[in-house]
Amino acid sequence: MELQRFIERTTPIGILGVKVTQNSVDTAKHLWDEECRRNVYSVSKSFTGTAVGIAVREGLLTLEEKLVDAFAEDIPENPGEYLLQATVRDLLTMCLGQENPELMGSQRPLYQEEDWVKMSLAFPFTCPPGTKYVYNNVGPYLAGILVQRRAGCDLVSYLTPRLFKPMGISRPTWETDAQGHTFGAGGLFLTLSEMHKLGLLYLQNGLWEGKRLLPEEWVTESTRKQVATGRETDYGYGYLFWGGPYGSFRADGKYAQFSIILRDKNAVISTVSECREAKQLLDAVFEELYPQL
Repeated sequence: MELQRFIERTTPIGILGVKVTQNSVDTAKHLWDEECRRNVYSVSKSFTGTAVGIAVREGLLTLEEKLVDAFAEDIPENPGEYLLQATVRDLLTMCLGQENPELMGSQRPLYQEEDWVKMSLAFPFTCPPGTKYVYNNVGPYLAGILVQRRAGCDLVSYLTPRLFKPMGISRPTWETDAQGHTFGAGGLFLTLSEMHKLGLLYLQNGLWEGKRLLPEEWVTESTRKQVATGRETDYGYGYLFWGGPYGSFRADGKYAQFSIILRDKNAVISTVSECREAKQLLDAVFEELYPQL
């Protein structure tokens, strides 16, 4: 694969690495900096969604559970009708029913409350769950907390034997909340190649080297349009995955951390960056790399 035009377009906007795999063969890789572990931001959400899928398979939880049952000890007194309606599934689609984004990067250091679960469930639910897309860290955070509670361990410990170790990823660092629980909405640190493996796992419908790590039906549901985002170009949102051009879906983190699953080309393209122009970088992927596949 010819990378020169892609390199010329993306170098000025802060890309740090790109990797391309097609038909199980690594066809391109270029690094602008050493391949160390970096914060992959909201790509973490897709790993949390993967943990939920594994937990569903293991019978630890279901998507139909009501939040007032799953978090019975954390629900505020006299919960409103919309909180009463919310389910575990609503934690995965950004349609939780809350009006304002919370637990975002600039907010987390400022909270005085240490119990973020109670705090998250006390934020106002202002519309019926499933009806309004609002990008919000509360959903994936609570989804990660539920897995941790049901499994009896943190997310890293849960995923290590089930996902990380089989895929050759040594135990990673992951941000925690004020009480030390894994923060499933962000703050996972991985290398480019480690992050790329998640895209490959989903491309392979949950199989890794012949071993099933994730149910195929979970992969299908996670990487299809579950809800509309309301954006001008709306490719939809799955279970903690973004839709994209040509039927693609991607794990997507702030500053253009991407692992893009291209089923029509049997390929995955991943990038790590310090890019404030994420759309420009994504456009370069689809205009310079995708046509060569």
